Amino acid sequence: MDLARTPKQIGNLIQRTRRHHGMSQSALGDRTGMRQSTISLIEQGNAATKLGTLLKVLAALDLEFRIAPRSRTGPAEIEDIF
Repeated sequence: MDLARTPKQIGNLIQRTRRHHGMSQSALGDRTGMRQSTISLIEQGNAATKLGTLLKVLAALDLEFRIAPRSRTGPAEIEDIF
């Protein structure tokens, strides 16, 4: 299972999964009813992406969105600094 905490990380996971399926951005756009440029923005980590749009892309790639307690095994989080 992959972990993503930022829009950029989410975009990277989507891009990696899309490529794993041998799908172009245009093909994913066709599957979701979105333009290729929208898929590109999501993969770049556009923070303004709507949750509904993101969920539609995840479903098209047979992925799901899960919420779990934040793990503390990595480097210090910004919240811990302040």
